[in-house]
Amino acid sequence: MRRTVLVARWLAPLGGGVLVALSLPPFGLWPLALCGVAILAWSLRGQPTVSRAAAGFLAGVGQFAIGLAWADKFTLLGYSGLVILHSAMFAVACVLVPGGPARAPATAGLLTLAEWARERWPFGGVPPGGIAFGQLGSPLVGTARVGGTVLLVGVTYLAGVSISELAACWFQRRGRHGVHDNGLIAGCLSLAVVVALAIWGAFAADGGPPVRTLRVAIVQGGGRRGLSDVQVSASDVYAAALRATTIVHPPVELVLWPEDVVALGEPLKGSPQAAQLSAIARRLHTTLVAGITEPVGATQFRNEIVTYSPSGALVAVFEKVHRVPFGEYVPWRSFFSHLANLEAIPRDAIPGHGSGMISTPVGRVAVLVSYETFFPDRGRSGVTAGGRLILVPTNTSSYSSEQAPAQEMAASRLQAIEEGRDLLQAAPTGYSAVVDNRGDVLRLTRLSVSAVLRATVALRDGTTLYTRFGDLPTVLLALCASLVAWVLAIAERRREKSLRKTARPPQ
Repeated sequence: MRRTVLVARWLAPLGGGVLVALSLPPFGLWPLALCGVAILAWSLRGQPTVSRAAAGFLAGVGQFAIGLAWADKFTLLGYSGLVILHSAMFAVACVLVPGGPARAPATAGLLTLAEWARERWPFGGVPPGGIAFGQLGSPLVGTARVGGTVLLVGVTYLAGVSISELAACWFQRRGRHGVHDNGLIAGCLSLAVVVALAIWGAFAADGGPPVRTLRVAIVQGGGRRGLSDVQVSASDVYAAALRATTIVHPPVELVLWPEDVVALGEPLKGSPQAAQLSAIARRLHTTLVAGITEPVGATQFRNEIVTYSPSGALVAVFEKVHRVPFGEYVPWRSFFSHLANLEAIPRDAIPGHGSGMISTPVGRVAVLVSYETFFPDRGRSGVTAGGRLILVPTNTSSYSSEQAPAQEMAASRLQAIEEGRDLLQAAPTGYSAVVDNRGDVLRLTRLSVSAVLRATVALRDGTTLYTRFGDLPTVLLALCASLVAWVLAIAERRREKSLRKTARPPQ
């Protein structure tokens, strides 16, 4: 019996992590995340430091081994290291969970801080696989308008921990062990906070009414997925985009092509491709936004988004800021070259600069290039600078499964909610989509097919609370909840110690 309990203690957090992973795209079973967090919180109750660390680590393994499965496309070693590192962050968070009356908010706060940290470190962070991306269908998703993804993460954890506290009190009652008043109160109060924040998020400012509308077309050339850069022909990708564009006809004010569909072996200026892009803009009398790559010497390249006006003139260039580690560049290349074959990444992308807002003939827009859509601060930067519409040219063609594009689609929807902006996403083989400012998908392509999405979208200039204040208020709140919980736990221990001394009979 004792061995069975021990096995359950070890398997429970692992299973909880798996449930969180199954809440993520492409599975999308959002209630499972709350169950998974509740199981992890139960696994931490009354456990020593080593057991809490093990529970947090196993929960991380269950979540990230599945949620980051797309990363094995780069290297198995890198994928394994990523899972271990992120799981270790959860282990640290669980070690720091105190006992006492404020255990519930502290657990949620510490896990939120762990998620926030892994989204930023190392190498700029790897946000995919995070619990927030599974909550697009939940009633909690509106909290992203109030405090961004980090608040959505915190509320999701708080909801799961509240369920755990209330379930523990219920089982104690059935077992006739009595109900711990503090646990019941903490669970009820935490759940009330979750409900209040969900209601607030549902009615919070969402970018305001349209300033004007825009007729747009999103081009998806189509083609096979799961191919490496060596296996796919850049000319074929470009030709597919050209063919798809032939079915676009005026009137259209904005045409969006995906990321790096124009892979150049020379500078853009004066190239045949530049002349063709210019001609397309003139033929359609439209603003054309397209992704290009061009070499810089033998070891570097630029990943850029270029904009052509209806007259065919090149009017704006934006260079991708947030590069994909081990995808677009190799950090510490001399070191990692001893651990893995880096021939698939012979050049490093040069990091760009700027807010991401570009001025175009149809107005100011915020541009997030592919991986940047996973980072809320990139969308906030472009919208704060004046972007009235969000554009996400991307390329997830090298992944054979739908996991990476599905998680990226969830990230783009969260960007639309956080910033209160309509959003257009274009990918060579999908997913391409039109998303409104509430995060609802209005148009969506299938993977691999050639398609053109036509739609009328809104330009907005209102702001959400997240756009105004960013992550800092939520991060400070999570930190304060953790610190206050520790203060209360220490005070509780001292009080109990004092009571024991007072109750001790005289010698």
